[in-house]
Parts: sequence; structure tokens; C-alpha cells
Amino acid sequence: MQVNKSYFFCGIGGSGMLPLALILRGHGATVAGSDRALDQGRTAAKFEFLKGRGIELYPQDGSGVTSPEQIVVVSTAVEETVPDVIAARKIGAPLITRAELLAQLFNAAPVSIGVAGTSGKSTVTGMIGWMLTDLGLDPTIMNGAVMKNFVSADAAFASARVGASDIFVSEVDESDGSIARYTPHTAVVNNISLDHKSMDELRALFGDFVSKSKVVVLNLDNAETAALTPHAAKAITYSLSNSAANLRAENLCPAPDGITFDVIASQTSETLRITLQVPGTHNIYNALAALSVAQALAIPLKDACESLSRFTGIRRRLEVVGTANDVTVIDDFAHNPDKIAATLETLHAFPGRLLILFQPHGFGPLRKMKADFIDVFARELAPEDVLVMPEPVYYGGTTERSITSEDVVAGVRDAGRQAFAFPSRQECGNELFHLAESGDRIVVMGARDDTLSTFAAELLWRLAQQPAA
Repeated sequence: MQVNKSYFFCGIGGSGMLPLALILRGHGATVAGSDRALDQGRTAAKFEFLKGRGIELYPQDGSGVTSPEQIVVVSTAVEETVPDVIAARKIGAPLITRAELLAQLFNAAPVSIGVAGTSGKSTVTGMIGWMLTDLGLDPTIMNGAVMKNFVSADAAFASARVGASDIFVSEVDESDGSIARYTPHTAVVNNISLDHKSMDELRALFGDFVSKSKVVVLNLDNAETAALTPHAAKAITYSLSNSAANLRAENLCPAPDGITFDVIASQTSETLRITLQVPGTHNIYNALAALSVAQALAIPLKDACESLSRFTGIRRRLEVVGTANDVTVIDDFAHNPDKIAATLETLHAFPGRLLILFQPHGFGPLRKMKADFIDVFARELAPEDVLVMPEPVYYGGTTERSITSEDVVAGVRDAGRQAFAFPSRQECGNELFHLAESGDRIVVMGARDDTLSTFAAELLWRLAQQPAA
């Protein structure tokens, strides 16, 4: 990283761009950026936070790209027609993708910990980052989501942490193939399932990622992940059922706001009881992944468990927004079939009808996973639950839009479950508001759209204005 350089982030408010910008700024680099969400007046608090960190913001009209000395950072979603890119080309400013820049920082770190997998990356990254910070190891953390343990009055969007040690913990993404750029000291693969790419592509990407790592943490309960074991120079494994795993979890005791279980280290038979402040069996897998990293770093299991018991979670992961008139509103990032299943399974362990708004995270993913979305909702919705869907999040561009939310809800209805599609999210909110009864839980699901959290908060406010029944 060149801290004496000037960086300009095109799309600086994005979940992968913002923490990288914060890390560069934290190391003393000059950082500026633009974002169409800023131009459209969305998520103003996020941009005020960036300004408070000394990051100058510009309209996304090319006016912020003025020097060939600037390094212009773009995501894979940024098109050549964006004015900032046109300006960079015109004046000869170098362009680099977010993934290329992150890989440079990551690969330069003496102890790099890369967290991969279809689901759970942000939570596992947050767990590892918190655990290492709590134990005084002072890591740098790059996450795609806000880590609640690091949120403060002046750091509302804490998706990054700048540390002084040699340790760099980061999510690494397979969706755009950029996972191929990373060479981790310790690699984590939590699970592999269909999401953005075909299974053959995913197997190749994850196989390469594992083969380049000195230590690999693998989930033996996921068949695709377990199949990577022969590619690993050294594997630390975890499981809820496989006695061959290095770490196991037993005696699960779920609660609405957390889960308690025993952690067993196979080689020593050391057994420790731990209570997480985040609910669901899927978070036991996440915790076992983090504890396996602790094993790789020779951190005593007892210390690691005590730290994880103080982990308070990731924003928009089964996050309770509040309760009004005995209706609870929950904000959740679930956007692929595995994440949706984990959320619904966790919530169905406790009483209360589910009223679900699911906003697909793009027309492309909707087209690729249509059958899988139908299957997961048909399988996981209870007869009394209700699903409502607006059209996918769409910020422009040339994506093909032949498959719509109506195609999904029609399939879910054909399977005997209650599902409805509406043209707009506002209409979905109106439907949820009118359906809500005492004891219900409203779940707002989706990704790539920060305004979903605002929507959930506004829905709670509307419920609070109703006279009590």
C-alpha cells in the first residue's frame, strides 16, 4: 500500500468499498470518492460518517477525478460509461479494481486470514476480528458488514478496523472470481453452495484458494467443503456430527437471542461450555470456524471461547429492530437459499407467525436461483407464514429482466404456501402492516440495498402508531 498516494473510490458507499477506503485512510492515505446513492440522497448518515473520517465526497460526475496521480478504485459493478471512469481514462489516472487493491494489502500481510464460503463470511470475519482484538492481538479487519462490537458514537459504520500488528483478517469473495487473487496464511471455507456461479466454477475457485494456503479451516458437515480436504497442506476441521473433526459442538441449547453448546477439542478432549449472543445453529458453525482459526494461531481454546461469548453480532444478521404492539420487526441479510433457510429455521424454533418481505438482490441472481428460491420458501415457510416480494433491487444498467418476483411467488403458491408479489416495496410494506397481528414477527430480507434497514425501521414506527388492540 502506498500511503503517500491519493485514492478515489467510485462507489465508495458499497459494502466492499467503504471498509477498504477506511483502512487506507486509517493508514494515512488521501482518500476521496463518489457514489450514486449520495447523488440520489440515500443513506445520508453513511456519507456523513465518511466525511467525518476526512474523506472528501463528490458527485459521481467525474468532477472528483482531476489528477493522473490519483488511483481510481472501482468495483466489478462499475461500468465504463460512469463519468468517473471516463474522467480517469481521459487524464491517464490508473484504474484498479477493489479486489485487486484488497488483494495487494492482504497478500502483503505476514499473517493473512481469508474467510470464504457461500454463507457466513461476514459473521466469521467479525468473530475472528473481535476475538483477536479482545485478546490484544490488534488485527486489521476488512469486513463487508458492520461489526457491532466496534460500533461507537463516532463509528456507526464499523465494517473495518485498522490495527498495528501483522494480522490482516478479511472476507474474500468468490462471486466475481476475485478469490483467485488471494494467497492466505490461513484460509477459512465455511460452506459452498449455489449462489453467483455454477458449482463447477465454485469447486475450481475454492480448490485453488485452499491449495495456496498454509493452513485451511474446513467444515466437514458441508460435503463440498469437506471434499477440499485433500487439497490442504494442513487442515483444521470442525463439525457438529463428525467425530474425526478437530473441533466439535454438542449439547446444543437454543434461545431466541443466542445459543449455548459444548465445544470439544478432539485431540485433547478439552470440553468447554460457551454461550453465543447470536442465535441459530448456523452461528455454531460460524463460531467453530472462528475457534479453528484460534487453534491455527495457537490461542488457548478457553481464551478464544471467552472472547466469542462477548461477540455481539453483525448488523442485519437476524437483527431485532424492535417490537411495537407485540409485533417484532427483524432485519436480515438473507439473500440466497442457504441463508434464507438458516434464518427461517432459526426463527421457527420459537413461537410466532412470520410475515416475510424478501427483496431479491438483482435480476441476475433471481434468474439463476429462481427454482432454488421457490424450493426454499416452499420447504421452509409454515402454513400460516406469509411471503411478500417486490421486484429485485435495480440501480440501472443493461441486465436482462425477464424473470420477476411474480415468477417466484407463483411457484411458492403452487406448493401450497401464502405468497404475493407487488410492484413496489412500499406496497409490500402496506400489506405487511395490514396483516400484522399480536405475536407476529415481520422479517425484512435482502442484500445490496442499505435502505432495507430504513424500511424496517419505518415499518416499526408505523406499527407503534397503531392503537393497541
